[in-house]
Amino acid sequence: MAITEITRQAIFDELHLGKFWWAGRLDEPTFLNRLYRLSDLPSYDRRFKDAEGDIWQHRVNNHDWDDDWIFTDSRFELNRDDEKFLQFLAATVHPVVRPDYDEARQLVKLYNRYLQADGWELAEVAQVSGRPVYAARSRTTVPGPVRQVAKVVKAGDLSYLANQITRMETAIENDPELAIGTAKELVETACKTVLEAMSIEVNKKWDLPQLLKETTKQLKVTPDTVRASAAGAESIRKVLGSLGSIVSGVAELRNSHGTGHGKSGGSGLGARHARLVVGAASTLTVFLFETYNDRTAIQ
Repeated sequence: MAITEITRQAIFDELHLGKFWWAGRLDEPTFLNRLYRLSDLPSYDRRFKDAEGDIWQHRVNNHDWDDDWIFTDSRFELNRDDEKFLQFLAATVHPVVRPDYDEARQLVKLYNRYLQADGWELAEVAQVSGRPVYAARSRTTVPGPVRQVAKVVKAGDLSYLANQITRMETAIENDPELAIGTAKELVETACKTVLEAMSIEVNKKWDLPQLLKETTKQLKVTPDTVRASAAGAESIRKVLGSLGSIVSGVAELRNSHGTGHGKSGGSGLGARHARLVVGAASTLTVFLFETYNDRTAIQ
């Protein structure tokens, strides 16, 4: 694990003993439903069919579980899963959970004091109604473009994009195949987000190359939209045409070695391959969102 037991426990202790409550202004089941499907998790109380029922009973209705119950509950894996731990921390400072700007910044500063020893930090990646949205990022291994993705988003579900970025970043070193699979999903999300923002219906049968083709067509960045008389037209065509090759390569790597298609491990892909694919996918995603932003600004 990248996040050590020492770091986790220090943060748990701060949340348990300090002035910040992890669920913020929400009740605990509502907060946890933002990260997990509680209806799919088992209940520890035979009177209830799922985790949502027993959490409500013992934390909202009766309040007879210890206040630090979440940190040791195996259903949420905060003790052993880096990605879930980091997403949990980011969720505690989301504007919906903690609307007070100064309080959120204080808590982020507290988290980062401990996380930096393990090479991680929470950083602002977007804003909602002028309030910062945070996500985890590596301080050492993440390609630069990844850090810019959510900053250029003006449409769609920012929290979902932030989770995808976090998943890629946490997986680059320890699970490169997961990072490659998530990079492909990030490009898919970018295409669908842009198309939906432009009120273009997305065909559920489209694969990644088809999604990109339709997205670049609607954004008017496909090679056939460049006039032959334009200065440097051939160079522009080559650059724009290479986008399809990048995405096709990501898709092929994912299908052959990445996650999502039942492939086994041991493909031989390492962190350097993951950094290449994540960097390419992130650069393309930034390009799509920046182009969308430019197009809508002109209208």
